[in-house]
Amino acid sequence: MIGIGFAVFATWLMASSSGSSQPAKTEAQWIKVDDFEGVTERDDWVRLDTQNDTSPRIESPQITEVRQQKNSENHYLIKKPAAEGVIGNRKALSFRKLPRVVKLGETYTFYTRVNVEYFPNNHIFGLSNLTPDGIAKYDYDALEPGLRITDKVESDSSKNDGTLMVNSGDGYKKIVNRADNRVARPLQTDTWYEIWFVVNNAMIAEGGQKYDVFVRGGDEFTTQQKVFAGADFRMRREQPLRYFLANCNTGPVEQPYGNGGVKYDDIYMREGVALTSPRE
Repeated sequence: MIGIGFAVFATWLMASSSGSSQPAKTEAQWIKVDDFEGVTERDDWVRLDTQNDTSPRIESPQITEVRQQKNSENHYLIKKPAAEGVIGNRKALSFRKLPRVVKLGETYTFYTRVNVEYFPNNHIFGLSNLTPDGIAKYDYDALEPGLRITDKVESDSSKNDGTLMVNSGDGYKKIVNRADNRVARPLQTDTWYEIWFVVNNAMIAEGGQKYDVFVRGGDEFTTQQKVFAGADFRMRREQPLRYFLANCNTGPVEQPYGNGGVKYDDIYMREGVALTSPRE
């Protein structure tokens, strides 16, 4: 009995000295937000039209639905402010709760694929740290990190061209092609782009409320490229991030932007900086 007890003690001592008694730290994995393949998951998206000025009035004019890709088993989400020919839907909000809250001080990478149906359009997507009531109340200002796709004319008469944009300062800036040392080209329509945005949700004083963006896709970005560093959260509220949010807008009735949609697929999140693809 003494010999057996000593053997057990020796085994425990060796394990302790080698560190094997401590739980192994597991590598962070991609967490699915939505890949639009599960039928039940389609009800997890909240759709709100918070400034519906359509005339004649159409209740719930936005189109946000899951469709099947042509000649494929793959499904995706199409988001449009309204059907063809309908104008006056100013705030078409669609949002889904994240499977994991991004706490203050944490860094997470978000991945999604996007495909522009056609221009003209006006879209923005990203993350929110508000409740559903807050998202409905603040619409565009409910976003923190955001990516914008539009070719609309701004209030200062400048016209966008469909280049992907990020929040920077109090406005937007176009992403850049660092390999060619120039502003990136407009997004190609009917083309899937992979987008990674690395979100630093630390306090401003700690260098947070920032995000970096990486893109792969189209003729311009045949390999993954970092296209913007240090973009700014829109509101910088310094709160946990809770929702994936997409918003689009037909523009005012007297000067509509257009109803071109954006397709979304394979939305994932992962702790830390992760520049691999969850699809690989």
